[in-house]
Amino acid sequence: MPPSPAASKSAAVLRVTAGNFLEQFDFFLFGFYATQIAAVFFPATSEFASLMMTFAVFGAGFLMRPLGAVILGAYIDDAGRRKGLIVTLAIMASGTILIAFVPGYASMGLAAPALVLIGRLLQGFSAGAELGGVSVYLAEMATPGRKGFYTSWQSASQQVAIVIAAGLGFALNRSLNSSAIAAWGWRVPFFVGCTIVPFIFLLRRKLEETREFTERRHRPTMKQVVRTLAENWRIVTAGAMLVAMTTTSFYMITVYAPTFGRTVLHLSTADSLLVTLLVGVSNFIWLPVGGALSDQVGRRPLLVSMTVLAITTSYPALSQLAHAPSFVHMLLTLLWLSFLYGIYNGAVVAALTEVMPIEVRVAGFSLAYSLATAIFGGFTPAISTALIHVTGDKAAPGYWMSFAAACALAATFALYRRGPVSMRPAA
Repeated sequence: MPPSPAASKSAAVLRVTAGNFLEQFDFFLFGFYATQIAAVFFPATSEFASLMMTFAVFGAGFLMRPLGAVILGAYIDDAGRRKGLIVTLAIMASGTILIAFVPGYASMGLAAPALVLIGRLLQGFSAGAELGGVSVYLAEMATPGRKGFYTSWQSASQQVAIVIAAGLGFALNRSLNSSAIAAWGWRVPFFVGCTIVPFIFLLRRKLEETREFTERRHRPTMKQVVRTLAENWRIVTAGAMLVAMTTTSFYMITVYAPTFGRTVLHLSTADSLLVTLLVGVSNFIWLPVGGALSDQVGRRPLLVSMTVLAITTSYPALSQLAHAPSFVHMLLTLLWLSFLYGIYNGAVVAALTEVMPIEVRVAGFSLAYSLATAIFGGFTPAISTALIHVTGDKAAPGYWMSFAAACALAATFALYRRGPVSMRPAA
């Protein structure tokens, strides 16, 4: 008996989002174990300098995203969603394996941090088109009127990675002492990530090409893709600003949150991990809710309301937490930011796919998303650490999130000034 259409679509969602799981799994681990990675690969005269070098390498991977967005995005627009997503997964897995197995600075000297940097650059290059390829695939396979709900699973799959990674970290913290974790325990979750790579390849190999892509008669060359993107730079820029709140809020409440809890609020590692795990669950719930709501009421109302709330509440919420740090206060504060992120991002992914033309849909989406991640999200841990260090204000990251939300609000008004907009393809 053949599977029902609903079951077939659910299976396709699982196969296509599996790569997103791996990407975010490793990104979260790098951020959470930043202190241990700093000591192993980037020893310096002060903990601040060592941590800043680690976060700089973490952010450097995001600088590769725009390049990956154009090159790999154009490849996916030409060769197909299925084949392209297998290529991005292969590159991403290479970076993951490299980071997991590289010996420390004490064994290899400068070669150790250099190899870690190469691993991050490979991950960033791949991720530049991974999110766009997955989002466009989900948009093209969605049933009519449910595009927001389907595309929300791109981000929802990342939350599963957050929950599992935080759970592994919590278990390690219970099983090992701090010296063992610093010496070798932090690598264990990375090894777990390596073991799941073959299973994700098997899932991706069973992907079917989307009907919308197979019915296309014209597929642009790399030159045509670049020309189309250049001619529509205003839409790409506005799209990047639209994603600014998504990337900043996500990396703040997941990747940076455990470090913030431990080093700034001086909470226990177990408490910081448990909060992050619960935030991942919260994100997983709110993302499809936001996507479904955007299908019902439209993208613009949700984008405007969530950015206004982020602008007005981010700093006050973090300020209250900084003045009375505790497990409960940190959890409540991050759950509020999780609500803002989940509802907003549930709408923004579908919105971004709708302003891109079919011919360069993956490249256009990927470039806008990658620029936002490179400028805002990827450096959120480093910027947050620097803001606290310079100002002495533990709530200073709230200013950064409010600024990103203001950029997103301006982009929303620009993009929806005259109703839905589209990029025009090159002649």
